[in-house]
Amino acid sequence: MLGLAAIGAVICASVLIGVWGVRAARSTPDFLVASRSIVPGWNALAIAGEYVSAASVLGLAGLLVKNGVGAMWYAVGFTAGYVLVAALVAGPMRRSGAYTVPDFAEYRLGSPRLRRMCGLVVLVIMLLYLLPQFKAAGVVLELVSGIPYWIGVVGAGLVVSSTIAVGGMRSATYVQAFHYLVKLAFIAGPAVALFFLAGPERRDAALNPIAADPSWTRPLLDLDGSGHPMLATVSVLVATTLGAMGLPHVVMRFHTVAGARAARRVAVSVIVLLSLFYLFPVVYGLLGRVVTPNPAETDVVPVLVPSAIAPGTIGAVLTALVAAGAFAAFLSTSSGLLLALAGGLSHDLFGGSLSRLRLGVVVGTGLAVALALPAADVDINVLVGWAFAVAASTFCPLLTLGIWWRGLTSTGATVGLLIGAGSSTGAALASAVLDLEPGILSILLAQPALWTVPLAFASMAIASRPGAVPDWAGEAVLRLHVPGRHSTGDTDALPRARRGNRLDSDGGTD
Repeated sequence: MLGLAAIGAVICASVLIGVWGVRAARSTPDFLVASRSIVPGWNALAIAGEYVSAASVLGLAGLLVKNGVGAMWYAVGFTAGYVLVAALVAGPMRRSGAYTVPDFAEYRLGSPRLRRMCGLVVLVIMLLYLLPQFKAAGVVLELVSGIPYWIGVVGAGLVVSSTIAVGGMRSATYVQAFHYLVKLAFIAGPAVALFFLAGPERRDAALNPIAADPSWTRPLLDLDGSGHPMLATVSVLVATTLGAMGLPHVVMRFHTVAGARAARRVAVSVIVLLSLFYLFPVVYGLLGRVVTPNPAETDVVPVLVPSAIAPGTIGAVLTALVAAGAFAAFLSTSSGLLLALAGGLSHDLFGGSLSRLRLGVVVGTGLAVALALPAADVDINVLVGWAFAVAASTFCPLLTLGIWWRGLTSTGATVGLLIGAGSSTGAALASAVLDLEPGILSILLAQPALWTVPLAFASMAIASRPGAVPDWAGEAVLRLHVPGRHSTGDTDALPRARRGNRLDSDGGTD
């Protein structure tokens, strides 16, 4: 019951902070980007809270137990992605003045049809990412309190959707910043305590596993014993690193600050916060390999470790703290995902009003809950890996070429999105349906980013015929890179469809 009480306390605190953060959200900018009024410090904490998902808290430790220390490449990829975000995306995206990635696509390429297509891609990515979050909520509640899985999933959906539907981005920001601090305290604190409580013998076994199992110490990922660790590792790194550049809920965050310089400062701060946090799931993985080497459910290893090391009251207290930290991870990530999903459903597909955005939160939650209910046995990191692979194969090339290459056209972007989305989702579905022997083919289907990302880039470049580049493309690209207000041309020279969806005339100042 301690675990349920700790989770309940986190939920109550989250609701109270969300209500405190509510302002009169009377427009789309208020709801989606908090009218660009979030200060960089709060935004960095919120992004870190949003990005450190259930897959990070629970899944990474489970992967370490299951696949060895090579699983730490996931944490490297998740963090390294923000280096590219800071270098290539944050500033230009903020200057675009767009709400969302589909907004940016229409601003840059002048195609409402492409905007709607991007909205559909947002739905695919967000639903793939939301499923493991709701699954984690149901599994953790069931483990610590005996509440049936389906009740945990439905209840978690109600908590998150009610907070977001009322306050939008502003409430989500304060709640997610709080959740990062909760996760850091409730995951890091017990990790340090458990490391010392484990005793010298188990500490030595955790830090020197080679004596018991040399294969576990392989520095690369050998997924399912495929025998191709370098291929698996590189493919995972491509998906996690480039996927971070294309995650819609991540990109949306850079529009909540006042200007491009603030957006870059936020991105750099997030790298520091993520690097700090990812030290601790590794501790649970190392200890879990010794005290819970064969758990029935690897996704809950951090929740099992405390009672295995310290049976009794101390273990129960530490388990409650870890469970509350894991639940905070679900709440914070789900908040950002639902905002992006609502934007995709309402703002990007149907030109939604504020009421439609709130309805989009409710509908998106219903979809995610309905899909999560039968997914109790699906590995958390499998679903998250698919979401990153789709993002890397679609929005990463769209944003990279759209920001840095004048020659990208709406036709090229459309072709690239279709091929990138089709190949990555098709490969993921094939890996789930087909019973393949471990090998090169199974890796390239389960982790397809290694070939789907180059395919999407090449498709966009080849299909963008030089003669089809509009006259205003050069100015549109220039506006993404020149600080402050731009005097390179008249905004009225841009297509009306693109101008109508921008939030402001200059995208903020440096």
